[in-house]
Amino acid sequence: MERKWWHEKIAYQIYPKSFNDGNGDGIGDLRGIIEKLDYLKELGIDIVWISPIYQSPFVDQGYDISDYYKIAPEFGTMEEFDELLAEAKKRGIEIVMDLVINHCSDQHEWFQKALADPYGEYADYFYFEKGRDGGAPSNYRSYFGGSVWEPVPGTDLYYLHLFAKEQPDLNWNNPKMKEELFAMIRWWLEKGVAGFRIDAIINIKKDPNFPDFPADGPDGLASCTKMVEEVEGVGELLEELRQKAFDPYQAFTVAEVFNMREEELKEFVGENGHFSTMFDFSAHLLTGGEHGWYDAKPVKFSEWKKTVIESQLEVQNVGFLANIIENHDEPRGASTYLPEYAMNPRGIKMLAAVNILLRGLPFLYQGQEIGMRNCPMDSIEDYDDINTKDQYRTALEAGCTEEEALDACIRYSRDNARTPMQWSHGKEAGFTTGKPWLKVNPNYTEINVEDQLKDEDSVLHFYKKLIALRKSEAYRETLIFGRFVPAFEADEDVFAFYRESESGERIFIAANFGKEEKRFKLPEKNYTVLLTNDDSAPEGTLSTLENDGTLCLKSCGAVVLREEA
Repeated sequence: MERKWWHEKIAYQIYPKSFNDGNGDGIGDLRGIIEKLDYLKELGIDIVWISPIYQSPFVDQGYDISDYYKIAPEFGTMEEFDELLAEAKKRGIEIVMDLVINHCSDQHEWFQKALADPYGEYADYFYFEKGRDGGAPSNYRSYFGGSVWEPVPGTDLYYLHLFAKEQPDLNWNNPKMKEELFAMIRWWLEKGVAGFRIDAIINIKKDPNFPDFPADGPDGLASCTKMVEEVEGVGELLEELRQKAFDPYQAFTVAEVFNMREEELKEFVGENGHFSTMFDFSAHLLTGGEHGWYDAKPVKFSEWKKTVIESQLEVQNVGFLANIIENHDEPRGASTYLPEYAMNPRGIKMLAAVNILLRGLPFLYQGQEIGMRNCPMDSIEDYDDINTKDQYRTALEAGCTEEEALDACIRYSRDNARTPMQWSHGKEAGFTTGKPWLKVNPNYTEINVEDQLKDEDSVLHFYKKLIALRKSEAYRETLIFGRFVPAFEADEDVFAFYRESESGERIFIAANFGKEEKRFKLPEKNYTVLLTNDDSAPEGTLSTLENDGTLCLKSCGAVVLREEA
């Protein structure tokens, strides 16, 4: 595998609206990000992905872009963005923008021109289709619920939107539209961004016949993913995007990809693949219910372990994936992948050790490094997210009580990750001097950056140690480029694996997700303890490595051992 500059890095996602408010209006902004660059540098971050900061009506929190060349005034100015770029580079931090090119906002100039002339040039920048049999052109359900088709006023046409009706899909069959997007991408790369996180990119290929599919719900509709999964030829569009926009600048690209066929993995992230990397969503897919959040079951540790191991083994002969336990579209990892008895600092450190030391590019999400949790809301009115409100309605329509529907949102809402970053135990968690746009999690008095910076045994300090270990001159070859080799797979409560370098160095990582102590015999070698999550654990709860090579792992214990030659 050809080595790239980004393989050795640690990435961090910022959801700007909730990260840090620099002007006191209750909304995070570019000034707030600039203020925290030293914090990110000290944590060990090299790449910062910023969720959309473009001009937008914010129907879907900025993923509905009305002007790709402007910064939303809520976040600041282009001058402040240039300052952010410059200040980040001084600290060795690269900035990655969010790229939303499957759709735009209905307020975008292109769509407004299309509405003004539904049979003209700009209508072909979108999908304006005639209805069938007195109804919509097909029976697809959007990602946010309801039909993907919206009537074009004053015509017998409908326009396509796989997401909200305010997010019309762009027509990638139109060469002129594509070139406008490619020119925009090159403009940002010329400005100095290192690359892009690419949103919902698998959706850009449509079947222009828009065939119906069997209904999969009581609404008589079929999920739009059926069409996405069935249609051929998305690779040709992705290659054009890579060659015309990314390659001339050697841009780093990380894709959000669902519904990819297994055999296409090499085409996506192999040598000369469509993208540098893409997020590993295999664990996240375990959180879904058959019909929605209301019938989703808690993630079983055995299923999660099996899924992560399979993903690691599948990709390591192909390329690198981007490893996550949470992002802006998911609930908090500490509240999702840990059993209730492990939802404490020790358990969160254990989860961190496994995640950061897997093979791949680690992506932290803001607040993950202090163990932020899901936020209990009192009513559906407390939520902002459009998808959460749709899932709440879906639950009620399925016969759930309001309490049951709200409980599902508390467990799975995207707003769990969007509550303001908890910087201190002061007013509004130190996020803003004003009224925050979304409720602050009430646990901020116990979980915040300020207090954890002072506590050497905190989750934050453990993340720093993990990142430093991965980057260390002594072990980076093994922990970054080494193979992933699962161990003790038969134990239902233990996640253990080796990282093995080509030269034969082996580092062993083990974590006990169970309630009871675990004892197992390691090969007869000498071992050096590189890291453990219970340095200050009281006597009797300390995981130990005995003289005969028996490893004793207490509940929620995690260790990193170097196997001596």
